[in-house]
Amino acid sequence: MQLNWIWNAVLIVLVGTLLLRFAGRNSISQMTVSQLVIMITLGPILSRPIENKGLLTTFGVVFVLIITVYGIQYLKMKFDKIETFFSGKPVFVIENGKINEENMKKMRLTTDDLDIRLRQAGSYAISDLEWATIEVSGKLGYKLNANKQPATREDIQKLIQLVESKYTDSISFHKDLHVVGNNIVTEVASKKDINP
Repeated sequence: MQLNWIWNAVLIVLVGTLLLRFAGRNSISQMTVSQLVIMITLGPILSRPIENKGLLTTFGVVFVLIITVYGIQYLKMKFDKIETFFSGKPVFVIENGKINEENMKKMRLTTDDLDIRLRQAGSYAISDLEWATIEVSGKLGYKLNANKQPATREDIQKLIQLVESKYTDSISFHKDLHVVGNNIVTEVASKKDINP
């Protein structure tokens, strides 16, 4: 009985795992279109040795595909037009608190879909947003209007300093009044002692 297929299966899993680790750890939602196409293609290619198509040829093809992904990523870093071609650009769906209907149609996105994404992102009212985009990954990116943004640690520290300075000013003012009041009382009392 020929047990060659067992070793082929073990080798496919080991080499496939190593090649996929070499390709990167992005989840499917973080992959670009070209990366996703290549990763989907890897499954059938890695199964070729089981069909007796040649183990070395299969691994060679997978290696070339992964090198292609790296090449595309390098070119995307160097040239914006290539990045736009392979990845696309974020699309504004809300601008100045208003829905951009034209871009919504281009994205084939309904208002209900946008509302769902806004709720998932933690924002509820379109008017609360300065802008919102559908990112290349398909996720929603947004910026809240200035009056709807949460307070930062810096904002809270400034508020604490302001309150403390007002409080110390108030205390020193009351101390000054007390000192002045005591001086007047002392002065009046001393005048009574002088002029009976």
